[in-house]
Amino acid sequence: MSIRIVIIGSGGRLGAALTRELAGKFDVVGFNHAQLDLTDAEQIHAKIDNLEFDVLINAAAFTNVDLCEKERGQAFQINAEAPRSLAEIASEKKAKLIHFSTDYVFDGKKREPYLESDPANPISVYGESKRKGEENVLAVQDRHLVVRVSWVFGPDRPSFVDAIIKRARESGHVDALADKFATPTYTLDIAQMLSQFFGDWSRRAPAPDGPWAGRLQGILHFANAGECSWQEYAQHAVDCCHKFGLPLKAKTIAPLKLADMKNFVARRPVYSVLSTVKFTSFTASPPRSWRDAVAEYVRDHVRE
Repeated sequence: MSIRIVIIGSGGRLGAALTRELAGKFDVVGFNHAQLDLTDAEQIHAKIDNLEFDVLINAAAFTNVDLCEKERGQAFQINAEAPRSLAEIASEKKAKLIHFSTDYVFDGKKREPYLESDPANPISVYGESKRKGEENVLAVQDRHLVVRVSWVFGPDRPSFVDAIIKRARESGHVDALADKFATPTYTLDIAQMLSQFFGDWSRRAPAPDGPWAGRLQGILHFANAGECSWQEYAQHAVDCCHKFGLPLKAKTIAPLKLADMKNFVARRPVYSVLSTVKFTSFTASPPRSWRDAVAEYVRDHVRE
């Protein structure tokens, strides 16, 4: 019997990739922003309560980091209170919630990859609201899973890498931050990561020794391997475009400093690389490098 999955945020960058990857293998129902308002708790219950499912995936969030500073109430409603409601619904159905969170729950003071066990200390409203969402989900049921990701990119919605390529098409001068570090994470890799776990698990017929047998729960970090600055990320994307014959005016990315970003409203963590040691211990296969993932994205999805 096929696993039944409900995806919240199916029209977003991550949700769309998850829907596309999982729909071909499992019984999937998706809700986009227009179909489900996460600021409305009554609507959440009205639309989700009557569905039968084994897994509920929340890929929706209020992710505009600067706007969160101005709209704190909405940020907490979407990023903290809605996940609590989803966790409660999933628990009532004895289903599992997979809730996506962010590297921005950390303050960036560490200079080596963050472990799941490292204390969170967000320095922005966005980070605070996402951390509260994690806590709310796990307080409802500690068997639920919170997956932290960073610098997410993919073909369904433009991201940093697309903005850089657009600027490089239009101008010979492009710059990016050289003193802020994390790891790009490809939505297709996230989707394939989850898909491999679902292949081993069903609530109705659980694998006794599979990754869902009481082990893969709590918090899990997932990102592509390695780390980089925004400048290195942008430079690699531009290099890939030139390698694959895509016409760009810019060839090199000039450095910017975080201190010079006067238009930033919210504080950002300087270093927020996520360790994937825990993930690798489950799969015996580490994520592929961010450079390989970006190269594949440029080759397959960036057009002249």
